[in-house]
Amino acid sequence: MLHTKIIDTKEKKLSILEAENFISSSEFGASIFFSGTVRNQNDNKSVLGITYDSHDALVIKSFEEIYNEADQKLNIKDKAVFIEHAKGYLNLGEVSIIIAVACKHRDEAYILSRYIIEEIKKRSPIWKKEHYQNNDSTWLKGNPIINEKN
Repeated sequence: MLHTKIIDTKEKKLSILEAENFISSSEFGASIFFSGTVRNQNDNKSVLGITYDSHDALVIKSFEEIYNEADQKLNIKDKAVFIEHAKGYLNLGEVSIIIAVACKHRDEAYILSRYIIEEIKKRSPIWKKEHYQNNDSTWLKGNPIINEKN
């Protein structure tokens, strides 16, 4: 069971309650909630906010691929996964991403949650522009794609 969405911050904010409602089931014994928020410092610069941009269709496709790959790589068949990412301007402390997972056991839930966020950071076409106190702003470099030998 999978839910994925890009949320335009002009229209609404991400909600942990929606994530909780989506993954809630008596079938699962463990739930993990991850939320990424805008922090006030990066590379010794004072950050005021971040603008996120994305190629929405490719982002959703990457979320789906990551979810499906978890079956083969992690062997976690019974799961519920909720992924939403913000698009647009966010102030300090606002939520940029929510990942919620539910699995039968806690070890599976922790492993799956970590796998999803790390793969999103590596693969999903989401860009962020930091805004600083001196009215300057910078599009940040993405994470390089790492070739892993299996």
